[in-house]
Amino acid sequence: MRKIPVLLTALIIILSGCSRFGKKELDVKKDIRIVCVSKHLTEMMFALGKGHDIVACDLTSTFPDSAKLLPTVGYHRALNPEGIISMKPDLVIHSNDIGPASVIPQLEKVGLTVKTFGAANSFDSAKLVLLELGKFFGAEAKADSLINKMDNDMLLVKQMRAQAKDSPTVMIIHYGQANNNFFVMSGRNGAGDRMIKSAVGKSAKYDGKGARQLSAEAIAAANPDIIIATNFGFDKMGGTLEGFKTVPGVALTNAAKNNRIYRFEEHDLVYFGPRTGENVMKLLQLIHPELNGNAK
Repeated sequence: MRKIPVLLTALIIILSGCSRFGKKELDVKKDIRIVCVSKHLTEMMFALGKGHDIVACDLTSTFPDSAKLLPTVGYHRALNPEGIISMKPDLVIHSNDIGPASVIPQLEKVGLTVKTFGAANSFDSAKLVLLELGKFFGAEAKADSLINKMDNDMLLVKQMRAQAKDSPTVMIIHYGQANNNFFVMSGRNGAGDRMIKSAVGKSAKYDGKGARQLSAEAIAAANPDIIIATNFGFDKMGGTLEGFKTVPGVALTNAAKNNRIYRFEEHDLVYFGPRTGENVMKLLQLIHPELNGNAK
């Protein structure tokens, strides 16, 4: 059996005698201390007007800007339980995409209340998560309002989609801060691929080795018409088109030859949420320049 670190053991002893910890019924209508370790939940909580209750989040929770001002407790797949405990939260929320596996048992051993909410890998699942959060935190009316806006935005998307003249191949290249490496985010039937499809594009077929290793040969062979570079990776290469072309394999693609490499915020591609309709419209206008000026 893996031993609990000495520091964590000390925290458990100290906190076990503290009355604010331990299983208890939360009054979520009052101000409570929340640690949120899933980035889509962080955005949704702020959108629901509950962001003021979040006292810390994971490193990837960087939207909205207010989230960047919060203390962080580590990368969501490599969380620091001591850091979470030190924030003295009434509630820890996540969406089952966190690690290591030992973190939840350690938090529960201290007596912290941990609540799981759903993922937001599709437009419909994002609406379900908003409903779930709204019901739990007593913000049903705000959740309904956000979902109504999402639906109205997608009606505008539908109108724009009808004007698209082609369906180019698109590849998303992201720089992962967890493993310090570029990797191809698209082509794995994830949220990015659904965003590409929503914007009347086709995911370029990438025959690489997954998220941990970028293959220059596979990028060249995929030869996308358009490359979407997430912001962090684009800036890492100097924040210029020519700089990003030096990423292995990129210069050999039609996207590079035709200067069709565009930067895009990572958050807006890896999950669905209150701004998805707006983000699809932005992506539509990049993939289909003829639609510029048609967004309302």
